[in-house]
Amino acid sequence: MNTKIDSCPKISVGGQAIIEGVMMRSPEKIAMAVRKPDGRIALKIKTFLSWTKKHKILGLPLIRGGVILLESMVEGIQALNFSGEIAIEEENKKQDPLKKEETSDWKNKLYLGFTIVLAFGLGLLIFFYVPLLLTELTGVESGLMFNLIDGLVRVVFFLGYLLMISRWKEIHRVFQYHGAEHKSIFTFESGDELTVANAAKYTTHHPRCGTSFLVVVMMVSVVVFLFLGKPYSIGTRLLRLAFVPVIGGISYEFIRLSAKVQNSAWVKPFIAPGLWTQRITTQEPDESQLEVALVALKGALSKPLPDNVDLV
Repeated sequence: MNTKIDSCPKISVGGQAIIEGVMMRSPEKIAMAVRKPDGRIALKIKTFLSWTKKHKILGLPLIRGGVILLESMVEGIQALNFSGEIAIEEENKKQDPLKKEETSDWKNKLYLGFTIVLAFGLGLLIFFYVPLLLTELTGVESGLMFNLIDGLVRVVFFLGYLLMISRWKEIHRVFQYHGAEHKSIFTFESGDELTVANAAKYTTHHPRCGTSFLVVVMMVSVVVFLFLGKPYSIGTRLLRLAFVPVIGGISYEFIRLSAKVQNSAWVKPFIAPGLWTQRITTQEPDESQLEVALVALKGALSKPLPDNVDLV
């Protein structure tokens, strides 16, 4: 990937694949673009200011990683809800053009809060606590071996989960939009004009991807847990869960640094596992999907939009 580093814009953009669309985030705006059944693109833009910018203490190294992770979860679920609402709205129009489903604001917030707590809780249970219990069944006493086995089981769980969901047709399309998101960001970072033709030539594997972040979390967790030794009680198990924000903070700082020096020889072995894993979580998009990703990116950057976009 021959990205022209010298022409990279100073602002950082990121994104997420959603249902038939892409969410893009710049330092000041979030834009969600979704392809509608009629071929047009629904686009929602809202202002955005990270909590790390509002409160200096939350922007400190090691702290900001956990804050940004929580922000990403909140905004990501809201973006998924938006894309789902577009699909439901279009389906309702087919059944009854006059029908309009309304949901109170407090119910939306309650649902969002419940979803975030459930997602975070299940993630901790499946990828941290269950591997811990399975490792204890091996009877290993050495703290070093225990944590190495625990880390291996965690990685196997993670890769198995990705491989399982990648077989679903609907998820495959989401992974295609994920690839479109990366190609669009590479186009912007290279200083190229934001066109489908330019975006198509780039790779779908980006070092700042959420997939790479999760892989780094897996690796960092092994190192951090080595200092905690083997857990012998419920209290020592819960202590490990308390270190998850620390692990997230360290992982974020590494991803942030590696993105700046991604072409350095010393960093390539460390970012390689994340890029390899993206072979599962990103797929080659078609031109239609690239167009949606670019519309989301243009919306987040306040750039002119094409005629086939409906602002909502």
